[in-house]
Amino acid sequence: MTAFARVQQSNEAGAIIWELRSVNHRYLESAIRLPDEFRQLEPEIRKLLGTYLTRGKVDLGLRYKLDQEQQGEINLNSEIVMKLREVEQQVLNIVHEGRKLSVSDILGWPGVISDAERDLSVFNELALTCLKSALEQLIEGRDTEGAALEELIRSRCSQISEIVNELRKHRPEMMAALRRKWEANLDEKFKQWRETADENRLEQELVMLAQKLDVDEELDRLDTHIAEVLNVLERDEAVGRRLDFLMQELNREANTLGSKSQDSATTQLAVDLKVLIEQMREQVQNIE
Repeated sequence: MTAFARVQQSNEAGAIIWELRSVNHRYLESAIRLPDEFRQLEPEIRKLLGTYLTRGKVDLGLRYKLDQEQQGEINLNSEIVMKLREVEQQVLNIVHEGRKLSVSDILGWPGVISDAERDLSVFNELALTCLKSALEQLIEGRDTEGAALEELIRSRCSQISEIVNELRKHRPEMMAALRRKWEANLDEKFKQWRETADENRLEQELVMLAQKLDVDEELDRLDTHIAEVLNVLERDEAVGRRLDFLMQELNREANTLGSKSQDSATTQLAVDLKVLIEQMREQVQNIE
């Protein structure tokens, strides 16, 4: 589920800034960007992340700002500067052309400037506390989106139930039309067989065929699955995988219903069912 969080907290040493972004994913996958000074915190960060989230691809970025008093001294390595000048002059003696190194060139050379060593352990506890706040903010954003998704899924479930009821109402009319169609299209060979067979045989064949095409079980299972979807939405836990499974079951019943269809009305209703189920399935991928 998509969400964004940014939290900044401070102590006497400076400030910690966390930025979190989450997008849809079937499992929990994290990408953590830390300054080198905070690498030792990564195991605790991953553990903390797992206590708050179970699904989603999450990007976490940590930055810090030192208080001015904590900046420390900037040290100049004079030996490297002198060596650079010596090498520069040697090169100019050979090629007799080219510009000399500027001050910015020299200052940008690796090792010329070094910061005094700083103890950033004072940030460790603040970094974890700040991360908790950021995760709580992220979850709030996900909850807001989740409420909208729940409303969408409930709406689709209601539409599916209406289609199931329409199919039940349509069943007697459909079976009567099928009977007329089967009787009107019997070929000559079957007519000859009918004249010599038992008078009740045709009725028996029609009943057997009707049983093969009966969709009452599929309609009942659709009702059951929809009830379970609504029940799962009421749970105060991670329900994404359960809903994903129910979407597969709903789609299976809709496919069976379509394969048994013998008239355009039932076929159209089966297609409408599949469209609604697919809309829900796409959104369920966003739910933890």
